[in-house]
Amino acid sequence: MTNVRRNFHKLVLVTATSLALGAFGGPAFSATAEDLDRDAAQALQTLYKSNPAAEAISKKARAILVFPKIIKAGLVFGGSYGEGVLTRGTEHLGYYNSVSASWGWQAGAESYGYVVFLMSDKAVKYLNTTQGWEIGVGPSVVVVNEGMAKNLSSSTLKNDAYAFIFDQQGLMASLSIEGTKITRIKR
Repeated sequence: MTNVRRNFHKLVLVTATSLALGAFGGPAFSATAEDLDRDAAQALQTLYKSNPAAEAISKKARAILVFPKIIKAGLVFGGSYGEGVLTRGTEHLGYYNSVSASWGWQAGAESYGYVVFLMSDKAVKYLNTTQGWEIGVGPSVVVVNEGMAKNLSSSTLKNDAYAFIFDQQGLMASLSIEGTKITRIKR
């Protein structure tokens, strides 16, 4: 039964990814390390301009995981994919992909970026030592919305990681990173 479920999830992911590529086109896959580094730096600047709280949090973060462009699409079955970089200051610690699959009442396609500020050594270690980090399992991740961002300060930062979603384009009924799996890739 587990193999059937695993194969079903793979089929869903392949279908959704194909839909996403068809909907948005462009080079979402196989970016070079230099492309990812450049895109991640630009994405951070975009986030900081639109959300000053993110820049304040970045100064306290142990590392920052940046996914400049995630493509998400679905028609009953859906999925998303994107590639990103883990940084600490100006040092690039590794490259990762972000993958999710879903099913249910959904239709549409969109692109967005997200950044995860890893606030503890425990969160950085977990990302580096696991075979993949499924958001919602392991270190706690708080997805920050605009209202919450206004109330964050260095004294209220108590979670392992804070995620900011930004630069949404397209039409999709809902957006969540819950259930997303982040896995290290070679570049």
